[in-house]
Amino acid sequence: MSSGAEHEDRFRRVYALNFEPLLAYAMRRVEQPEDAADVVAETFLVAWRRSRDMPPDAEVRLWLYGVARRVLANHHRGGVRRERLGDRLRQRLRVAVAVDPGSEVPERLTVQAALARLGELDREVLMLTFWEGLEPREAAAVLHVNPAAVRTRLSRARARLRELVGDDLGPPGHVLDVMAARTSEGGR
Repeated sequence: MSSGAEHEDRFRRVYALNFEPLLAYAMRRVEQPEDAADVVAETFLVAWRRSRDMPPDAEVRLWLYGVARRVLANHHRGGVRRERLGDRLRQRLRVAVAVDPGSEVPERLTVQAALARLGELDREVLMLTFWEGLEPREAAAVLHVNPAAVRTRLSRARARLRELVGDDLGPPGHVLDVMAARTSEGGR
């Protein structure tokens, strides 16, 4: 094949002759028709990219079946990975909901009102360090500020939060208990 037009014409012929057999092949191997269409599309994408490697017309369907077989294997592996990820996310959500301080602590409204009275950056520093479990250097990266500035803001924000909450919640250390979310060490 010397010219781009000949190359494209051959690909169009291969596509026209093999689309339906490949779609039937994929349909028999997946659960959803949409997945079969994706498999065929991916197969022809690989064929287009590797069209210079395509065998002669008499053998091209077998070659396409081989490509489709590998695409299907990737599709199935991806489905298993998505399923496992979904299971892990559902498990984490159950754990996160079970330990959400906002739903467990009766003083939640007092803390929320106090947080609302803080400046935006101070509130975000507190929430990133306590609720999201980030270290000050990690919060600094999220906020695009110097880690020393985050440590200073965190110290001042804690003191200001204690002032705002007052003695309503008991000893000052109790405020931190309200703010802190329990995170599993295995997930970090």
